Amino acid sequence: MLEGSLELELNKSKFGPIKKSFIGALLPIIALAVLLALAFRQFGDFSFKDGLINAIPLCVISSAIAIPSVRNLAKHNKEFVIYEVSKIYHLPGLIFILLFGLSIGNLDELKRFKWIERFKPDELNKEVIQFKELTIEVAFLVRALFFLLFGYLIEMTEVLNADTFLWAIRIVFFIFFFRTIQLKLSRLPLQPLLFVAPRGLITILLFLSIAPANKISLVNRPLIIQVIILTALVMMIGLIINKRQKEELQP
Repeated sequence: MLEGSLELELNKSKFGPIKKSFIGALLPIIALAVLLALAFRQFGDFSFKDGLINAIPLCVISSAIAIPSVRNLAKHNKEFVIYEVSKIYHLPGLIFILLFGLSIGNLDELKRFKWIERFKPDELNKEVIQFKELTIEVAFLVRALFFLLFGYLIEMTEVLNADTFLWAIRIVFFIFFFRTIQLKLSRLPLQPLLFVAPRGLITILLFLSIAPANKISLVNRPLIIQVIILTALVMMIGLIINKRQKEELQP
């Protein structure tokens, strides 16, 4: 989140994208969570409350995967994804990081406030550039370590679990179905934003935070792993195809 927020510009023209990303991301999460909760109750005879608690981890986009994956996209597409990984979750830590990154990355825009002069923004800008480079390197290291550990802990029996695979396929289908509606309502182009809906670290952390009393058998490790892998594959293939189409259109 810090890595992405340092690249955002802070001015009045950004209020539109922020509003679009906030409303556009909130509605699909609510719709998908309710749909999955109803499905879990219908096919697993679980309570709606427990179904909703177990559905939420599957509805949240992973910033650890999404933000670095859109680094080479158009500026407005990248901004939409960054504002979408933080604003919707209402997690105090991510909101603070977003505001911190926006503040130090937009010192020139804040010069009109007298108290900013105390921080000597002209000199601080030089340090911000170095801080940004350091953040990119550290973020890459953290992501690499996480996915290395994640891959090491995955068992092929979980990836190939036939009992949960059909559920994973259906969940991934509805993830991109609601994302299509989200982008249409926000009047944004489907490509390449449609494909950027990966699940990852936040999905695992939310899944692990579910109290044992609220866990349901339909949402287990194999299902979580399959959804993470499938959404990552869709994003990878989609971004590759989009890049090739752009290259073909270029003279």
